[in-house]
Amino acid sequence: DDQIEQERVSQRLPGGCCALAAVYLMGKFYVANAGDSRAIIIRNGEIIPMSRDFTPETERQRLQFLAFLRPELLGKEFTHLEFPRRIQPKELGKKMLYRDQNMNGWAYKKIEEDDLKFPLIFGEGKKARVMATIGVTRGLGDHDLKVFSSNIHIKPFLSCFPEVRVYDLTQYEHCPDDILVLGTDGLWDVTNDEEVAGVVMEVLTSYEPNDPCRYTMVAQELVVRSRGVLKERGWRLANDKLGSGDDISVFVIPLGGPGNYT
Repeated sequence: DDQIEQERVSQRLPGGCCALAAVYLMGKFYVANAGDSRAIIIRNGEIIPMSRDFTPETERQRLQFLAFLRPELLGKEFTHLEFPRRIQPKELGKKMLYRDQNMNGWAYKKIEEDDLKFPLIFGEGKKARVMATIGVTRGLGDHDLKVFSSNIHIKPFLSCFPEVRVYDLTQYEHCPDDILVLGTDGLWDVTNDEEVAGVVMEVLTSYEPNDPCRYTMVAQELVVRSRGVLKERGWRLANDKLGSGDDISVFVIPLGGPGNYT
């Protein structure tokens, strides 16, 4: 993250990205995630999450706590409090459900002038945004990113620190059908863990266990199915829903060799 900042200044190269990395070291997989890419292990048909998506919803309390500690980051235009919906001026003095950085549930408060400000986290699900600008809360770079038509920087809320999970390969007997899947949000936006596992098993069973290209074909099939087919109304999935319009990158890494196959 510091290097990207240096290149932004010295070479005028702005930009940013999420990061998902898997490192194999002394019998263990270390999976580090900063962003909304995702990693899962599929072992004997079981799904084992190896990361979690960092979004405005999953990191609501961290974002709110930072804004609470440093209200100047909000530029007098945003409030760190969350409400079920935007507050209208006519609701001043009335009671409304809210939650702050210390709350999992909701409570009532009397609406004040500051509550009319735009919420730090706006929207729900895939449409949730930090300051109505960005839908991911960890990643590298984006030092120049600002709220539209303002001088408010997003970067203080965008953490570059990854979450790391460890998987000990020596604890289990792995067969050639046990794999690690790494995918960008373009995959997971339209496909859940169970659907990915279904595609994995469907493709793997159509190849011999010692055929190395079977893993490449799994990755290719996941990309193709997430993109969909071009029709009159755009790219469509098999269920006729919109295909992914984002980057779709997939790695499929076997955890066991043919010699372990039973």
